[in-house]
Amino acid sequence: MATYLLEHRHTAPKLCVLLFVFLLFVVGPITALSVGEARLVRSNTFAEVEVEDYTKYYNYVEMTRRLKFMAMKYPYISNLSSIGQSVQGRELWVMRITKDPNADVPGKPKCKYVGNMHGDETISRQVLVYLVNYLLTRYGEDPRITELLTSTDIYIMPSMNPDGFERSREGDCSGDAGGRSNAKNMDLNRSFPDQFDKINVQQDDVPEVTAVIKWILEKKFVLSGNLHGGTVVASYPFDDSASHKMQGYYSSSVDDNLFKHLALTYAKNHPVMRTGEPKCPDTPDETFEDGIVNGAKWYDVPGGMQDYNYLNGNCLEITMELSCCKFPPASELKKEWDYNRESLIAYLEQVHIGVRGYVNEATNGTALPDASIMVAGINHNLTTAKFGDFYRLLLPGTYNITAIATGYMAMTVVGVQVVEGKATELNFTLAPLGNEPTGGITVPFTTTTVPTTTSVPTTTSVPTTTSDSTTIETSSTTSEMGTSGANESSTPQEARPPAQPEHQPIQPQDFRHHHYNDMELFLRMYSNRFHSIAHLYSIGKSAEDRELYVMVISDNPTVHEPGEPEFKYIANMHGNEVVGRELLLNLIEYLCHNYGSDPEVTQLVNTTRIHIMPSMNPDGYEIAREGDVRGYTGRNNSNNFDLNRNFPDQFTTITEPRQPETIAVMNWLKSYPFVLSANLHGGSLVVNYPYDDDKQGRTEYSKCPDDKVFKQVARSYSQENALMHKGHPCEDLYPSAFFEDGITNGANWYNVPGGMQDWNYLNTNCFEVTIELGCVKYPKAQHLPLYWDQNHRALLQYIHQVHRGVKGMVIDIKDGTGIPNATIMVEEIDHPITTNLAGDYWRLLVPGTYHLTASARGYNSVKIYATVPEEGVELVDFRLTRVRSEPNGQAPKDPGATQDPAEVVFQSFIKDLSLGQGLEQLVQSTITESSFRYRRYKELSEFLRGLTLNFPKITSLHSLGQSVEYRTIWALEISNKPDEPETAKPKIRLVGGIHGNAPVGTELLLEFAAFLCINYDKNPTITRLINETRIVILPSINPDGRELAREKQCTSTVGMTNTHGKDLDTDFFGNASQRVVEAQPETRAVMDLILERGFTLSVALDGGSLLATYPYDKPVQPGNSEVLGQCVCQQPSQDAPGGYGMSKQWPEYDFSVDFGHCPEITVYTGCCLFPPANQLATLWAENRKALLSMLVEVHKGVRGMVKDKSGKPIVGAMIVLNGGVRVFTAEGGYFHALLAPGNHNIEAVADGYQQQRQEVVVSSYEAASSIIIEFDMDNRIFGLPREFVVATAAASMTALVVTACIIWCVCSAKSNQQKDGFHRLRQHRDDYEDEIRLTSMGSKKSLLSNEFQDESESDEDTLYANANKL
Repeated sequence: MATYLLEHRHTAPKLCVLLFVFLLFVVGPITALSVGEARLVRSNTFAEVEVEDYTKYYNYVEMTRRLKFMAMKYPYISNLSSIGQSVQGRELWVMRITKDPNADVPGKPKCKYVGNMHGDETISRQVLVYLVNYLLTRYGEDPRITELLTSTDIYIMPSMNPDGFERSREGDCSGDAGGRSNAKNMDLNRSFPDQFDKINVQQDDVPEVTAVIKWILEKKFVLSGNLHGGTVVASYPFDDSASHKMQGYYSSSVDDNLFKHLALTYAKNHPVMRTGEPKCPDTPDETFEDGIVNGAKWYDVPGGMQDYNYLNGNCLEITMELSCCKFPPASELKKEWDYNRESLIAYLEQVHIGVRGYVNEATNGTALPDASIMVAGINHNLTTAKFGDFYRLLLPGTYNITAIATGYMAMTVVGVQVVEGKATELNFTLAPLGNEPTGGITVPFTTTTVPTTTSVPTTTSVPTTTSDSTTIETSSTTSEMGTSGANESSTPQEARPPAQPEHQPIQPQDFRHHHYNDMELFLRMYSNRFHSIAHLYSIGKSAEDRELYVMVISDNPTVHEPGEPEFKYIANMHGNEVVGRELLLNLIEYLCHNYGSDPEVTQLVNTTRIHIMPSMNPDGYEIAREGDVRGYTGRNNSNNFDLNRNFPDQFTTITEPRQPETIAVMNWLKSYPFVLSANLHGGSLVVNYPYDDDKQGRTEYSKCPDDKVFKQVARSYSQENALMHKGHPCEDLYPSAFFEDGITNGANWYNVPGGMQDWNYLNTNCFEVTIELGCVKYPKAQHLPLYWDQNHRALLQYIHQVHRGVKGMVIDIKDGTGIPNATIMVEEIDHPITTNLAGDYWRLLVPGTYHLTASARGYNSVKIYATVPEEGVELVDFRLTRVRSEPNGQAPKDPGATQDPAEVVFQSFIKDLSLGQGLEQLVQSTITESSFRYRRYKELSEFLRGLTLNFPKITSLHSLGQSVEYRTIWALEISNKPDEPETAKPKIRLVGGIHGNAPVGTELLLEFAAFLCINYDKNPTITRLINETRIVILPSINPDGRELAREKQCTSTVGMTNTHGKDLDTDFFGNASQRVVEAQPETRAVMDLILERGFTLSVALDGGSLLATYPYDKPVQPGNSEVLGQCVCQQPSQDAPGGYGMSKQWPEYDFSVDFGHCPEITVYTGCCLFPPANQLATLWAENRKALLSMLVEVHKGVRGMVKDKSGKPIVGAMIVLNGGVRVFTAEGGYFHALLAPGNHNIEAVADGYQQQRQEVVVSSYEAASSIIIEFDMDNRIFGLPREFVVATAAASMTALVVTACIIWCVCSAKSNQQKDGFHRLRQHRDDYEDEIRLTSMGSKKSLLSNEFQDESESDEDTLYANANKL
């Protein structure tokens, strides 16, 4: 072979050349053909994409390819982007269509269409893809489309739920095949935040919703359409209501007429929709007038997207249902496109109606983003976009429109004319706040051209004037705004608006004395007529059962908005001092009528929550007499107690019984974070500030820590009342009286122990003064207008004072959430205030620089210097770091790195219920129809069995034992797995009927059980609470006594005891050795349940008082009983159940704590033991929220698991809390203990294991801190660590062995050297025996000093010899 290659080596190059030529001529053409075919295929593909296919649906891949192709082909008018991804990672494509789609420019309102929100409603998806193609292909050819794209910023999302679409099936008209929800089985149109309901969804379950919400808030859309399927109609807000009535309830927005117009625009251009008769096969008789319907009236949809757009963005959205069949055959696509094309375009054009314009800064013309645009009479504001531009859709008419921006004077333009067609242009120029009047600027509307250079942003190409535009510049009116001469000369004379008339607010017209019924009608009328800003509520009842009404006025009157202070006025505390009562009714009238038109009123209402109580003493008023100057008739309440001497006092013990009016006000003040208040009286003319008394009871100045603040706010009122400010009130009645500046320290005037203003200051965050309005207590009605003229400016100015000092948030630096009950201290002012539930606070201060400290349990304190300005408020936020420590002094770990996502979601769930309006919203959203009556034993048993039959998946009924008369003691468990011992979940015990003559608790618990069961799987919050909690209800412990008791017996003891005459609440003992007699059978049944342990909390309901008791601080530490709340019953304490005073330690809950290791509280639901049945509904309403709160509280404290190093759970381990009370781990090693907020030490002890210690931080509003305790084996010996003992023993043994080895080696060496002598010794043992014996008896020294040659021997030799001898 080698020879062959050598011979042919010159032939190889020739063969290579031939092979190359062959490839060139053969393979080349094939390659060229392939490339050509590829180009042909690509060309054909693009051709296919360009032409719409009305014969098939586009799946995700096809839709994506088409959208990308169109964006690539029309880059000058389209831009494709994704706003996020679906659960399964599909992009949420949005096509932006407008001229210059890659830039944001002012003057173009944004509108959007969203389709395929329900994945199986597919017509919307297709028609929106068709609409994209239609708009792009006709731009430049069709003038209408060209104008639309030039003037409008259009966003189209064909599919919000691409995952659901992929699961859907063509031809499925009713949605049976699935696909409606997303890949996590979540309905996207039930997953948006809702105004009436708490929507509990996890963000990870609805990434589509999260992306759309972010998109809505970022873009500030003006108009939107949400396209669905299932019928043919246009639906408009609101989609649900507070009552959540399933159908038939019209839930209107303040823009109801506008929404109807928008819906009609779409419907009238749709050939089927406009008929109002879709004639869908499944609902052939369903009709819609004009093809439109209010969403809630059709059916209730909480968590819908259209309401979210309206309430949280600037965007008005309606929902269009396009076809009866959700996923019709593809053959219907062309027809559906033809039906909807004109409607889709006509609806987009509506974005250009109403009013549009800019809001700019007066001094330099820069844009003011996020300025509020308010339309008088329509309580729905919007904000300007980043260029200061706004677009307010309105129907034709005349409007008063106001622009407000923080730090600038508000401006109102009155008489703005909106005509049909194009929007009216209206520009605002706002001047910075300075020394100008707080009322702002009001100007008339004019369409005269006003040349200007500052009405729009100078950096844009927006035209400055148009023939139908209006530009108002406050900076040009130098006489009113105080601008400099340079500014004045720089503005041409012809550019100034006409002379501005002084604004005249609408004054009250209703001046008369209002008795109770008249006042009630007045309040109800204004609450109903101005429901968007006024809300009427009652804080309780007077001694004669008259309602204590409060009218709250604010832009969101029913909720506390974090950062917005709460203010209150109270009048008519003394029933015969009536001027304040009438002034407050006039103030309500003034605020309601001027909101939206008067800038001062509008600003106050938008930035303050104003509570107005016209009468605290309606009973006294009814007996007072007109014309009373200095009398006392009607001063006191109907029990003849002076309410302004009835509050707890810091210096004097108030012995008079607390009155119902006083208690109602105290509870009210504890329920709202009031900042500032005034109590309106009569009989003099002065503002009186704390303190009202002193220790000695003398008439002298009693200074409070905030004396300077009180003087400031007091003067703010007196200076606006010319007569008061003079300081000489009532010269005819009290000629010697003088008050400098019209103000006085209360105690320096005269001592008032038990006054309301001091109680406000000492027990709440609220600063209150007392205002004496006139010398005559009950003046004639004809003088009331004069009182209004003298005081109405002062009333408004005093409200302004709530916006002085510092305000802000105290925030957890880790998660950004507010910290409730944090303390704000001001150095050198001994008066701390606390944060509200959301972490917001307000601290009134006079101008100056202060050192502020914020602290909270479980957090490190933060100190900040702040300077309070002469006008306005300083914003100061605190960010606190948690105090955390780990066992063995290790550095704290980042809990977020390993925390279970489900646990994070649940912690957020508990926090939402604990803070703000969480529980209140839950109560309002779960209104159920109930028929209240008392049930005897037989009916009670049937009721419980009925619950288990109707709700078998979540209920389980058990017998604990029987009473003396053999009635069963029932226990009902409610849980999602009632028959499984889920020890990881907290367990709560609710007990009623321990006294048979107090059956209210029994009925409340039965109703509560029904309430939970009925709302399970219906209300997500209730469902979650049941799923995460084991609820055990013992409705009646003493059924025998209940059979004897009689209704309407408020103090009778009949039925209190069991058949043996034993009060069961005194029959609980620790063990048999403590007993003289055997426990009653009812007691034994409950004790056996308690001894099973496993309960985290127990609540017992009783009657005969209004209080709650508990063993103080248990389970944290043992102690005495403490009273929660205050007894307000007229009966003495011995009338309480069992005849014990309130300080008695109740045996049942002592037993629960000491032997069941479970804290128990006892709640007394009412003064009457056995009230009439018609009062049960009221008692249920009063207690429902509290019962629900127990299901929240049981999840707090600390919980965890105890296990060994191998992961094996340790059952029965003892958990010692703060060195005191102990709890034990259950199956699975789980434990749960309730603890007070703050830092706590936890020790874990188990036999055979080393003791473990940890420190935990407990919050008052967060779910229980979860900890894992890992035990090491207890290897201690003689009380010392095993490792130390073993190491010491090993070292000792090693030393002994080494020593022995050394000795042996030495001896062996010597033995080898003297081997001959050694052998001789062994051979002649007998000869040397005596010598050896003598030698071994000698001293060691003589033995070692004796030298042998061959005949000598060592100690070792001797030992060996002795061994051999033996």
